Amino acid sequence: MRLKPSFRFAIYAAFTVLFLTGAGWLVADWQKDISGDEFWQQSVAYLLMVHGAAAMVTLLLLGALIPVHVMRAWRARKNRVSGSAMATFNAILIVTAFGLYYLGSETLRPWISWIHIAAGLSLALWLPLHVYLGKRELR
Repeated sequence: MRLKPSFRFAIYAAFTVLFLTGAGWLVADWQKDISGDEFWQQSVAYLLMVHGAAAMVTLLLLGALIPVHVMRAWRARKNRVSGSAMATFNAILIVTAFGLYYLGSETLRPWISWIHIAAGLSLALWLPLHVYLGKRELR
């Protein structure tokens, strides 16, 4: 289920920005706690803002992806395992992002954060595999 190049580029760009800002946030948050420098505190805030904006764009792209890619591939019985993993990782990221933004529980927040980080890193590794498997199946 090949996507139009412009749509594919938009999805890859959105996920790249999400990964880079998420990984950058991890580094900046770690440095903020170690050095206490104001630069890292500002970096954390800026990276989180860009990460949230990219997440909103990605939600729109994922919504558009469902009818033009996900449903068509599911009905055609193509790439179901890796596609299901993609959908699962994205669902976990959406739910945990909601929890991080809206839940104030100091008990749950660290758990939600680690689940969000693990799902984000997993998705970053799984997306290229999903694309590779899809292209291999086309051949």
